[in-house]
Amino acid sequence: MRYLLTTLGAAASAAALLLTTTGSAHAAAPAAQHVEPAVLYAPSALVLTLGHGEKAATAIVERAVTLSCAPTPAGSHPAPEAACQELAAVGGQFGQLSRTPDGPCTRQWDPVTITATGVWQGKRVDWSATYGNACEMTASLTEGGTVFAF
Repeated sequence: MRYLLTTLGAAASAAALLLTTTGSAHAAAPAAQHVEPAVLYAPSALVLTLGHGEKAATAIVERAVTLSCAPTPAGSHPAPEAACQELAAVGGQFGQLSRTPDGPCTRQWDPVTITATGVWQGKRVDWSATYGNACEMTASLTEGGTVFAF
């Protein structure tokens, strides 16, 4: 009981002090400051897929990973640091990750489509490329490339 009275007395004293120094109970709250909303998405966050089919919209996705390059490399990609460095070297231009294939591949038609969807440095990305088969895809991607090595 004594504790309750002491606590109530302290609360009453604090309220009285607040009213004395501010003139009213409502003026005691600090003015709300303008706060910028937090960014909802990292400026570089992508979903990369590899699938079988001639078109990105109808390809059957076989594998997919996430890759976020900002603020730090992360995601389910097996080598996010290397993939982010590779993308930064070409300015996020996915088309520059491939080259003319320079290896023997069969002419078997078993199309493979790779896609990148998301945001790269604040810009929307919706890119895809289709190759005649997996060998052609591997031979076309930049040697030592890691972006689509998953």
